Amino acid sequence: MKIVIVGGVAGGASAAARARRLSEESEIVLVERGPDVSFANCGLPYYLGGTIVDRQKLLVVTPERLEARMRLDVRVRSSVESIDRQAKTVRIHDLESGRIYDEAYDKLILAPGAAPLRPSIPGIDSPGVFTLRNLQDTDRIKAMLDTNIQQAVVVGAGFIGLELVENLLQLGIDTTIVELQDQVLPPFDKEMSTPLAELLTRRGVKLLLGESADRFETTETGVVVHTKSGRALPAQLVALGIGVRPENKLAVDAGLEVGPRGGIQVNDSLQTSDPDIYAVGDAIEVQDFVSGEPTQIPLAGPANRQGRIAADNVFGREVHYRGTQGTAILGLFDQTAAMTGASEKSLQRSGIAFRKIYVHPANHAGYYPGAEQMTLKLLFDPESGRILGAQGIGGAGVDKRIDVLAIAIQAGMTVFDLEEVELAYAPQYGSAKDPVNMAGFVAAGLLRGDHPQIDVATLMEQSPEERPLLLDVRTAEEYAAGHFPDAVNISIDELRSRLDELPTDRRIATYCQVGQRGYLATRVLLQAGYDVVNVSGGYKTFRLFNPEKDSAGN
Repeated sequence: MKIVIVGGVAGGASAAARARRLSEESEIVLVERGPDVSFANCGLPYYLGGTIVDRQKLLVVTPERLEARMRLDVRVRSSVESIDRQAKTVRIHDLESGRIYDEAYDKLILAPGAAPLRPSIPGIDSPGVFTLRNLQDTDRIKAMLDTNIQQAVVVGAGFIGLELVENLLQLGIDTTIVELQDQVLPPFDKEMSTPLAELLTRRGVKLLLGESADRFETTETGVVVHTKSGRALPAQLVALGIGVRPENKLAVDAGLEVGPRGGIQVNDSLQTSDPDIYAVGDAIEVQDFVSGEPTQIPLAGPANRQGRIAADNVFGREVHYRGTQGTAILGLFDQTAAMTGASEKSLQRSGIAFRKIYVHPANHAGYYPGAEQMTLKLLFDPESGRILGAQGIGGAGVDKRIDVLAIAIQAGMTVFDLEEVELAYAPQYGSAKDPVNMAGFVAAGLLRGDHPQIDVATLMEQSPEERPLLLDVRTAEEYAAGHFPDAVNISIDELRSRLDELPTDRRIATYCQVGQRGYLATRVLLQAGYDVVNVSGGYKTFRLFNPEKDSAGN
């Protein structure tokens, strides 16, 4: 069998290596347009910032190594220009010699990846405007950084944009972010991104949310970014991080089916509409693991797995791709943001019913030095309790919890299962009641009716007339430092002796700092006959939704 693979990096290189492990006899040709067949895309910003010093470390594997160890026919600096499905050939342009020739295949695997978006904005091709996709882009940006520039503008506050910002700041460069959405890290729910926005501001980043680049003007000192609102932002370097589009031209020209957003359509065996052509990686349309809807999620982990699965199916192994759940993580200075599965806004778009809870546990036992608080948001089915998605923000330990919850989603687990999950515990690593267990306790208790809850967003949308009486059960000192507007304060330790101060004809919403004392107050009041709910996640969650409120909560 002869297999031709178009594109290297994650999906294509994985497919080639897997194909060779499955068959020593097959002829395997890997064609890559660039000079590097497999490199660490995710490491590029950290090379620019100096964390990764040696450029060679970014090369995952060289063409020479693939040829020597895997006996692959690797052709770099070669561009596949077209596919003849009837003749089962591809036309290849050798970019160094100029030679154009046809190569036959029995099976074809497409892994062309995705290209950074470059919208039709006047001046976008100016010398100082860059995208970051490969090592050649990295070299060009590095050359600019080596001229000791003073100012940079990053357009887009997604994963790549924020990683670039961190590394630019580490180089001492005055940096501005321009983001069209009203939040940083748009895949997250807005309130969960609040701590990152505050962190960036504290670090001196000029953060322009709800703003867009209107045009780029080349000047003697660099580039001026003119925004839609009329701002003029001078810079010597502008980096675009506003998303990617699938490299689908080969597929479209060959008559393969693509989705409405341009992703190459495949079945769960990663076959395209032509049974002899497979496609993997950032160029394909995948099935969302939670919603079942078609989507495009460009991530390295899924691309690697898809390459392996495609090769398996080429050789007759019936292996199916389960779908992508979008597990992703970002490190920004001393903070970590991670997510898996559906977000609240994606569930709302899909019309999927859900409930949510917030918890704010420490990453390990509080009595052991160095404990750091995190915030976890859990989304789940209101009937079965099946876990639909999770997001986390905080310091150490966020990655571990999101990974556990990612497995829980894959396994179809419920919030009731989370109550019983057994995780490793020692005081420097976790707690006897791990944050994952705590999320399960709170969510399961909500579904059982043990502690009725109200979300902060729902609460603040209500008019003062329909809003419950807000009862702050923290200490007087905590209340004085900041509270919900119009809340009254009776500490949990005094609550039982002051029940007569509370109305019996009005709903009460209890809250504390993170939810635990509010839960206890809810239990006390429920058993005393009051109509009561607990505010999910307490005052800390309120601050996520209302970061602009002053210390008095007004």
